[in-house]
Amino acid sequence: MSNDSFRLTPLDVRKTEFKKTMRGYDTLAVEDFRSRVADELEKMVRERIAIDERLRVIEEQLSEFKGRDKAMNEALVTAQQLRHETREQAEREAQMILREAEADAERRLERARRELDRLDASGQQMAQKHHAYLTSLRALVDRQRAELEALASSEALTFGKVAGTITPAAADPEAQSRKSSPKWIKSIVEE
Repeated sequence: MSNDSFRLTPLDVRKTEFKKTMRGYDTLAVEDFRSRVADELEKMVRERIAIDERLRVIEEQLSEFKGRDKAMNEALVTAQQLRHETREQAEREAQMILREAEADAERRLERARRELDRLDASGQQMAQKHHAYLTSLRALVDRQRAELEALASSEALTFGKVAGTITPAAADPEAQSRKSSPKWIKSIVEE
């Protein structure tokens, strides 16, 4: 007999009647035994129901924990992927910012070089103009000095304050100051 086909309940034990025979067992002892077996069977059925209920609760909890574990693993994988993608995005952005900064620095450097070249050319042009100006000024000063010296040598004597009095040019200090060139002209000529 298999366990599934024969199910004995405490009520089956209590309700089962046996035929009375002449030489049979003591009726009170059999009834007492049947009652104890039924009680024990009832206790075992209650324990089994309790165990089945605990097993069901534990299986539900296990299923819930497995679901949480799966969700946590999926969240962890998603977080790792997101972290990886975020890191890659940050690296791409950093590279882009770096390239833009390098390009901007190169543009600024090129502008500064062009400005330096322009200023250098302008400085050379100004130096040439300055040199040409000084050369023409020296020539002008030399011409003026030569004219002044020619004029001074043609007028040997200057007239004094009183009419008819002749004073030599070297003796009159005002005439001496008029004859010499100003200091600023001398500095240009001597350069």
